[in-house]
Amino acid sequence: MQFRSLAAAAAVLACAAPAIAQDYSAPPTYGSVNLNSGFTPDPYTVRITSGGARSAANVSSSCRGWIADAPDYSVYYTAGNMFDLTIGATSSSDTTLVVNGPSGNWYCDDDSGEGLNPSMTFSNPQSGRYDIWVGSYSQGDYADAVLAISELGGSGGSYNGGGNSYGGIDYSLPANFGSANLRAGFTPDPYRVDIVSGGAYRASDVRSGCAGWVSAAPDFELRYTAGSSLPLILSAASSSDTTILVNDPNGNWHCNDDGGNSGLNPALTFHNPASGTYDIWIGSYRQGENANASLSISELYSE
Repeated sequence: MQFRSLAAAAAVLACAAPAIAQDYSAPPTYGSVNLNSGFTPDPYTVRITSGGARSAANVSSSCRGWIADAPDYSVYYTAGNMFDLTIGATSSSDTTLVVNGPSGNWYCDDDSGEGLNPSMTFSNPQSGRYDIWVGSYSQGDYADAVLAISELGGSGGSYNGGGNSYGGIDYSLPANFGSANLRAGFTPDPYRVDIVSGGAYRASDVRSGCAGWVSAAPDFELRYTAGSSLPLILSAASSSDTTILVNDPNGNWHCNDDGGNSGLNPALTFHNPASGTYDIWIGSYRQGENANASLSISELYSE
């Protein structure tokens, strides 16, 4: 089954390629990633700054905005499932998108995403390198933006949209690694979930003093029913330096860096925990790092 984005982005058309200043062979400004079909978290997001000194019309007369010479980001993609590949950007400013695909064709978009955000979807995407520029519609505008790569039709949503979103971190989004309903006294204890830490958003955007980088969506959603005098302990274990961020049933934000029982692992303890939904993020202390981690939910001890 194929997942498709909005009709405006349902098909991607290649642009003619005149001699241009954009150099897809130059090192991308914000790095690169290898993604195999079925990657998680989905969407994969990267925080960048849009814009540049070159007119995107140099690529094609149908392209809009101003972009840099070098790509902002490169994705080395390995196709393997019957998924479409969506590339999009979100920002509080008006942004555009230019992509050079694996076959050397150029693609561009202005407002096919939500609001003034660009988005393009490749049906039956090729394996190979996708060099990506996020442009600014207005010359001289350099705006904070989030680039999103998805096989599920997501292109990042609203940059700061809605009452559930804090600097792009949104507890109303579906959790990256699932959910669970647990009652006090649950077994086995601890309940563990394998996840991948990190993301494109600063945890400090939701609460001053919080550390690390997290995804837009929660990594896990716990629906907990209290019923004993035991605490609720949320922690993570990883060979990397991780952090934890939690939105509790009352809408309060909690975070920790190195409060676990060992190493650089984080932990939070809720004494007399409330029943309800706990949205949980496991962050990476270092920007751009995505590490294998184990989320632990316990009433007895932390990792």
